[in-house]
Amino acid sequence: MRLFKDNGLTIALLALFAFCIVGQWISGWHVELEDARRHAQPQLTLFAYAASPQFLSSVFENWESEFLQMAAYVVLTAFLIQRGSAESKDPDAPPRDRDLERKAHEQGAPSILRKGPAWRALYARSLGLVLILLFVASFATHWVQSAHVAAEEALEHGETPQTVLAYLGDAQLWFESFQNWQSEFLSTAVLVVLSIFLRQRESPESKPVAAPNAQTGE
Repeated sequence: MRLFKDNGLTIALLALFAFCIVGQWISGWHVELEDARRHAQPQLTLFAYAASPQFLSSVFENWESEFLQMAAYVVLTAFLIQRGSAESKDPDAPPRDRDLERKAHEQGAPSILRKGPAWRALYARSLGLVLILLFVASFATHWVQSAHVAAEEALEHGETPQTVLAYLGDAQLWFESFQNWQSEFLSTAVLVVLSIFLRQRESPESKPVAAPNAQTGE
């Protein structure tokens, strides 16, 4: 089928995402039910749990780290080099995106490049900018929902809950964030280094199997 052949990678990844988010939703609901039972509290329905701060906080806590990883990776690889890595540009190759004004008129070039220097500058950085915005939006949602979770727990213990703004300085929020951020940066660094020496046949994230270890880039 042509649709899957041309879009198989996106379809497969979205299918895996759907499977995992549903798995997180259902398993998280069962954890929430057990916690409510132990504390003799009302139990949420499955769909009520989907809109709860407990579920939303956990979802966006993970999304923020993924978008941070991708944003940092896209931006840093524009400036920094790891010689021999498939994940790095070749330091000995000429700049790929110079003279965009001339290339804007080549066949198939995005039409936005012909709208002037400001649009070219924006489009030339659009991937990194959008990933940064997605990170900021995910972090903000995680922050707000985690603040609601903390407020509920404070009320359960007869304490005065913090405001959402005050929660921005709470150690719990940053513990939740840093525990994910560190793993994302570690896994990216491991991929960068392993791709110097190891191969995955036919993958664009790997050098050709017979390529020398010193070759940099795909």
